[in-house]
Amino acid sequence: MKTIDDLQVAGKRVFVRADLNVPLDGTTITDDGRIRAVAPTIAKLVERGAKVIVASHLGRPKGAPDPAFSLAPAAGRLGEILGQDVAFATDTVGESAASVTAALADGQVAVLENLRFNAGETSKDDAERAAFADRLAALADLYVGDGFGAVHRKHASVYDLPRRLPHAAGDLIATEVRVLKKLTEDVKRPYAVVLGGAKVSDKLAVIDQLIEKADRILVGGGMAYTFLKAKGHEVGISLLQEDQVPVCLEYLARAEKRGVEFVLPVDVLVSSEFPDLKTKAPAHPDIVAADAIPADKEGLDIGPKTRELYAAKLADAATVFWNGPMGVFEHPDYAGGTQAVAKGLLDSDAFTVVGGGDSAAAVRLLGFDENAFGHISTGGGASLEYLEGKTLPGLAALED
Repeated sequence: MKTIDDLQVAGKRVFVRADLNVPLDGTTITDDGRIRAVAPTIAKLVERGAKVIVASHLGRPKGAPDPAFSLAPAAGRLGEILGQDVAFATDTVGESAASVTAALADGQVAVLENLRFNAGETSKDDAERAAFADRLAALADLYVGDGFGAVHRKHASVYDLPRRLPHAAGDLIATEVRVLKKLTEDVKRPYAVVLGGAKVSDKLAVIDQLIEKADRILVGGGMAYTFLKAKGHEVGISLLQEDQVPVCLEYLARAEKRGVEFVLPVDVLVSSEFPDLKTKAPAHPDIVAADAIPADKEGLDIGPKTRELYAAKLADAATVFWNGPMGVFEHPDYAGGTQAVAKGLLDSDAFTVVGGGDSAAAVRLLGFDENAFGHISTGGGASLEYLEGKTLPGLAALED
């Protein structure tokens, strides 16, 4: 796979497929991590005299313009980070995009409006997607793929466009791939994996692979309650995917057979109502054993004994991959489990990888130094699919 160091970019129009899919509160960016992650690649291209055209998706608009999903706030923040003006095109391949990109001088940057405002970006029809890619290709001379969070999507700007232009991987994607290889090839052991988040169904495929590779798998978050149910425990009104219980039973049996520690919570914080995430009003949860959750209560975080247990399981690890929070970390009364896992990673001497948007957001929200971790991935779904052993369309296109 070529990198941007292999491209002659001076005076060229370079299309950078970035991931500027940041969370917004109205027009206010609440977490700019993805913008900061791609900024070094853009800055390098600027320094080398490229005319940089940045494109991304944001949210899930339905193939038509929607002001709620405009990339204008992201373009403004990118300009602040780069320390220079960034032009903004109010469409993707229309008059504004054509005029804004044509006006770029060497070392200048423009951002196109949300790619998903055009139905061709995400179309499952190859011809429709190709037609949109053709129009994007007309804007540029070279292509740089640096939106790792989207490389698992067979979208026009990710898969079709690099097949139409000389292309290379940006520094962010090159780093992501290098790090993920450390989790799949020649892994330093013990190798511990911490999985959280809401739905166990989102993680089953990666668990299937990790049972063959990891030494320990620690489970928290909403997905833990389906595993607890599989072990015969009452989970009250906790998040539960009843249809996944048989699969969870199978994975628990496979892990035991292979000698992989599969660690579930031993205690949890419960409440009869979900916390108010806007006011952050005190929630006053109860602490109960994981096998004694009351029928009218919901598990919302791992408990103090589980936090100690998980920290101990991470202490001697040489490699740790963490994807998914341990509870409703956005509320201070249920942030303790996620905080304990983050601290456990930092207290170990392991090579640590934080994967997934919620985990990365939690690290920042809870005040941890991002640079203290080995790597914070910008692609939750992409990271998981890579670990599952899947071929990612965006990476395959860059390797051609």
